[in-house]
Amino acid sequence: MKILTAEQIREIDLKTTASENISSLELMKRASKAFFDWFTTRFTDKNLPVSVFSGTGNNGGDGLVVARMLQKSGYKVNVFIVEYSRHYSEDCAHNVRRAKVENISIKRIASTDDIPSLSGFEIIIDAIFGTGLNREVTGIAREVIKRINGSGKKIVSIDVPSGLSMDGKTHFAVQATETVTMQIPKLALYLPDNRSFTGEVYLINIGLNEKAIDDAKTSFYLITKNETRGLLKPLEKFAHKGTQGHSMLIGGSIGKIGSVCLASKAALKTGCGLVTAFVPKCGTPVLQAAFPEAMVIEDRNDTYITGIDFTIHPDAIGAGVGLGELPETQHAFYRFLQQNKASLVIDADGLNILSKNKEWLTLLPPETILTPHPKELFRLIGEWREDYDKIRKTIAFAKQHRLIIVLKGAHSMIIDPENVYVNSTGTPALATAGSGDVLTGIITGLLAQGYKPLEAAKVGVFIHGLTANLSATRIHARSFLASDIIDNIGNAYFEIEK
Repeated sequence: MKILTAEQIREIDLKTTASENISSLELMKRASKAFFDWFTTRFTDKNLPVSVFSGTGNNGGDGLVVARMLQKSGYKVNVFIVEYSRHYSEDCAHNVRRAKVENISIKRIASTDDIPSLSGFEIIIDAIFGTGLNREVTGIAREVIKRINGSGKKIVSIDVPSGLSMDGKTHFAVQATETVTMQIPKLALYLPDNRSFTGEVYLINIGLNEKAIDDAKTSFYLITKNETRGLLKPLEKFAHKGTQGHSMLIGGSIGKIGSVCLASKAALKTGCGLVTAFVPKCGTPVLQAAFPEAMVIEDRNDTYITGIDFTIHPDAIGAGVGLGELPETQHAFYRFLQQNKASLVIDADGLNILSKNKEWLTLLPPETILTPHPKELFRLIGEWREDYDKIRKTIAFAKQHRLIIVLKGAHSMIIDPENVYVNSTGTPALATAGSGDVLTGIITGLLAQGYKPLEAAKVGVFIHGLTANLSATRIHARSFLASDIIDNIGNAYFEIEK
């Protein structure tokens, strides 16, 4: 699914009204009805008092239409128009008149004395600003947003939280608990810097012209279930372990063999036919006991890896989990990179070793997948000012070294030399020890099955996050373990294939 800019979305709105021969008011009504349907499904108690804060532009018009629909449906609604400008858009002014005719309570806020107490409301609908805002929020709008943010109420933003910048760092905006955005994803809604503003993000279809969306050019995409389903390879009737790929996981050191167990089991659970773990000798009894389905090749050293030597030919290799950074291990890793021809995923200490020896990046096969968390990324590419700068620098790094980089986080991003793919699955449950090791195993397992590197990264990240979504009602996010991810990979496949 394409992620587009505010300017592109405005163009698609215009093309929609032109192609369907409808007015902008009709499109506004369509968008508001979609929000209304979402809202009334989410909040079924009509006794909960609702306040709608509208601006004087078209986003404010959306809020007014929603308020009218809610009142007709039996909700208790009050509307407050934040007059940051005396100029109302034509569509907003029309809906002010309609709301008055329908006897909806409307109060204008032009000064701080006009700002209401919010103690009597349970839900606030934010429709002050939309995607067209290109400046810092000031004046009366800023004061109103301060009051909203300090209310302690549930805040639902229409399209975007008011004040959120679409192309730069946001310093001040509505702190929504939920954002209901209109059909087309906006990059700002998925960035770590904006986590305090966006809350949970929901996409609703408002019937925009599909051809106009298809024609729009972008290098940013949201990974969805439909796309992931289309990428899945069929499981043939006569498949056997020899046709489903062979993964190798290289890593482990004394006290850190668990990471290799997790990665190896995740690779097999993801569907590859065979898994071999390459570990120091201390890892063999652990793996054979904890994960008997895995084969093991031992390093000659007892407690850490000193030479990565094997005669088998795996289809894909995941390297770095629990590896350590001792000088002998680094040298062994260098020799491995010199000789390796297999598709490769590098994580954890493998990334740390590369960050200390950046000239070794030239040894990586094209489309090697790196899976850094923020600190590991910093060691690789250096400092960044904000998320947009981080993305630009990561794209440049991927292009320079012909890599695919998975930036792990709440909405993990997959960056190749040309495009950015934002994952739509996952919950805070994934913030647990070993979660990254499992992701390495999942992606390695997909590579071994013959997925192209970009496909493996996209499918792997989506499955990884989906396991947390599917477990949310059974396992509390605070109690979720990396092994729970592995246990739910099969359920994730069921969900994707529905």
